[in-house]
Amino acid sequence: MQKITPFLWFNDNAEAAINLYISTFKNSKILSVTRYGEAGPGPKGTVMTARFQLDGLEITALNGGPQFKFTPAVSFFVSCTTSQEVDQVWKKLSEAGTVLVELDKYPFSEKFGWVQDKFGLSWQLNLGSHEQKITPFLMFVGKPHGKAEQAMSYYTSLFKNSNLTGKWLYGPGEGGSEGTVKHARFTLDGQEFMTMDSNKEHQFSFSEAVSFVVNCKTQEEVDEYWEKLSEGGQTQMCGWLKDKYGLSWQVVPTALSELLQDRDPEKSKRVMQAMLQMKKIDIKGLRQAYESADNEILHTSRERVRQ
Repeated sequence: MQKITPFLWFNDNAEAAINLYISTFKNSKILSVTRYGEAGPGPKGTVMTARFQLDGLEITALNGGPQFKFTPAVSFFVSCTTSQEVDQVWKKLSEAGTVLVELDKYPFSEKFGWVQDKFGLSWQLNLGSHEQKITPFLMFVGKPHGKAEQAMSYYTSLFKNSNLTGKWLYGPGEGGSEGTVKHARFTLDGQEFMTMDSNKEHQFSFSEAVSFVVNCKTQEEVDEYWEKLSEGGQTQMCGWLKDKYGLSWQVVPTALSELLQDRDPEKSKRVMQAMLQMKKIDIKGLRQAYESADNEILHTSRERVRQ
């Protein structure tokens, strides 16, 4: 399992989006699907969350409603090995979408384009081979502009097996604020990310529509990442938080998905209800909720024996 998983919040069209993405990229598949039950809040039987893989990158999607919208502050950088591949991917992702940067030749690339697909998610397509086919790309724009380099140092200090792998800064007259990050690459637990600063006057920044799930095996891990990532930021319900740069994260124990996928709908319902009452996720509390149905049955049986 990836240590860090991109998490996409869709406005009730996650299934259609996933089908588009899987049909666009090779070596892609759906890994698991969780559907809403009688307790909702979505219509019973509709997709709640789905885990899928796009050419090696695992992603989770949620049908969460209209509260959050995607912005180009977080996009996915796609490395294509042939011009034909760029054209094929561009054709599918740009259909009914919005072109942000025309697909063309530029001083930094033989072929590059930036597009927002019809679901609002942003993609950068580039001709050039790269070890990681699809890479999350963070653009520090608006309030966090100029802090990309600081953020990279911060993130790489939190996760093991992490480092800065490349950095290029804006020079005089290069279109950005001199000394800020023009382009950079870094790894978190072996997974690559890209970033840049933008001094353009865009009316957007990071949004909760894209967050990053930190998968934790123990409560100690949950506690550590929750404390460090939320420092100077804002904690929210259900394991969500915003860091000091405004980027959203979810600190989640792997036990949560295991408990929610139990075949007994009553048990999974109790776990969900318990989780919805938490800010930082407490594994012990989840397990108590999971086991409470069995405990009630055992208690009732003992009472009957006593009678």
